Amino acid sequence: MAQTNKLKFFNDPIYGFIGTPNELIFNLIEHPYFQRLRRISQMGMSFLVYPGAHHTRFHHALGSMHLMTKAIEILRWKKIEVTPNEETGLLCAILLHDIGHGPFSHALEGIVLEGLNHEEMSLEFMEELNKEFDGKLQTAISIFKGEYPKPFLNQLVSSQLDMDRLDYLKRDSFYAGVTEGNINSERLISMLNVVDGDLVVEEKGIYAVEKFLMARRFMYWQVYLHKTGLMAEQLLVRIMQRAKKLLGEGNNIAGSESLIYFLRREESESTGSEFLEKFSQLDDVDILGAIKAWQFHEDYVLSRMCKMLLNRELLHIKIKKRPVDLNKLKTKIENLVHVEGISEEEASYFVFHGEVTNKAYHENRQKIKILKKNGGVTDVLKESDQLSLKALSKTVTKYFSCYPKNAV
Repeated sequence: MAQTNKLKFFNDPIYGFIGTPNELIFNLIEHPYFQRLRRISQMGMSFLVYPGAHHTRFHHALGSMHLMTKAIEILRWKKIEVTPNEETGLLCAILLHDIGHGPFSHALEGIVLEGLNHEEMSLEFMEELNKEFDGKLQTAISIFKGEYPKPFLNQLVSSQLDMDRLDYLKRDSFYAGVTEGNINSERLISMLNVVDGDLVVEEKGIYAVEKFLMARRFMYWQVYLHKTGLMAEQLLVRIMQRAKKLLGEGNNIAGSESLIYFLRREESESTGSEFLEKFSQLDDVDILGAIKAWQFHEDYVLSRMCKMLLNRELLHIKIKKRPVDLNKLKTKIENLVHVEGISEEEASYFVFHGEVTNKAYHENRQKIKILKKNGGVTDVLKESDQLSLKALSKTVTKYFSCYPKNAV
């Protein structure tokens, strides 16, 4: 029997050809858990605003791994030791860092899977895969959890300047068709170094860091938190909440076995291999299939919201810098009750408010450290001569309200 060639190449629109560095990486990519990422949208409902934004977590994971190979090359060239075992650990950790995302990525975080976030689920998947691959992911898990004795390895996977962020900003801006996130990731990676076990950026790379942080801010306001995409994701969340409520009241709700399992699941229920297997069967297809079926459901609220999302007949949304006037919102609910002949509880699915925050740089987390020419290390905020960069470390909060046009 002919042996399968384990060294494959993926043709990526951002970086060109991405290779599989070794057999373990190839086998992880081949695994059904990882192949599932082909069916998980990278940018939630953003395609309703940016039609090209249909790429998946599969693309992003491969791209992040590619950038990690470049970072390892640069650090070794600068005489920073990364052993073959650590290299494999880094590549596995970054490849699997998003494997725990649920359908539509962040849009349904904590909704379908109550009480668990994607980082916790990624770790669950990695632990399970580690059993399957005879402990070969132990180093990757240690790096991912931040327990490995070389902090810079974890910082390459998860920090304010990691390979994850360097890929998604460039990738998401490319597919969305906007220029704001088109950072020079190669330039940033070439400026990386290590001092006292921590990842640093050489002083001559400070402008690339500033551009990166500004790009992150612009991408959040213009793309990730775009009001129409935000509105669609809020609608998606409320569809799932309504379906869960109806199911709990004994109503008939169509859906795949895995989706119904998670809609019924209580937050307190324990996780385990069976739970993980069910979750690995859940992806965007389950959600879209359910929404297409639910548009014909006898429940007015569920069917109306599903039709809105499928046909892009969304609610009106206003975003302001000041908190929403709750009296005005109450009037809108009363108007909708009168116009549609529904209860206040039902109307609250269509008239609601919330807030979004954006902070491009967190001073209190792992800081982006700058290595000065004299050998000293300082925080990027102290070295930057841009006032705008100081502003990026402040949390900006905006308030939104959503309602149908006939509720005015």
